Amino acid sequence: MTIPLAITDIPALNDHRLRAELEALLEDAVNSGASVGYHAPLEPHWKQAFWNGVAAQLSGGAHRLLIARGPDGDLLGSVQLALCTKPNGAHRAEVQKLLVFTRHRRNGVARRLMAAVEDTARGLGRSLLVLDTLKGDSGEPFYEATGWRRAGLIPGYTVEADGAFHDTVLFYKTL
Repeated sequence: MTIPLAITDIPALNDHRLRAELEALLEDAVNSGASVGYHAPLEPHWKQAFWNGVAAQLSGGAHRLLIARGPDGDLLGSVQLALCTKPNGAHRAEVQKLLVFTRHRRNGVARRLMAAVEDTARGLGRSLLVLDTLKGDSGEPFYEATGWRRAGLIPGYTVEADGAFHDTVLFYKTL
């Protein structure tokens, strides 16, 4: 089932309501087992620090944040695009932190956010995108199903909540 939604490119994180929604989104993702750099339960200071970092990156101009809202105005998910600023990398960007509220998964939100971030990258003259995901995570088959190509695997890249080292899969997509 696909729900209607609106995707917006957010230029700055100065709206307190949006910040609270994004903090809740990150908490939901981490507490449901997403490998996004934190372990459950997510402490409040980590939510704030994460979005403070995103706000700083947005103000620097080399980062984009896209959010999806449902027909009732509720935040459904977000995704980020980190633009390479080096002269030899002006054609590429990294897709980061695709997050969808648990209750809205399997409704096409992630697929629409990925299409929007790809369109945003194209509009910015980017022709190569990269991303990484935890090996064995639900993201792995999702990215393959949406046209991303596996570039390789980095063993022991992350330490997950179980205390063990886990592999990360690298993907790329040519636009």
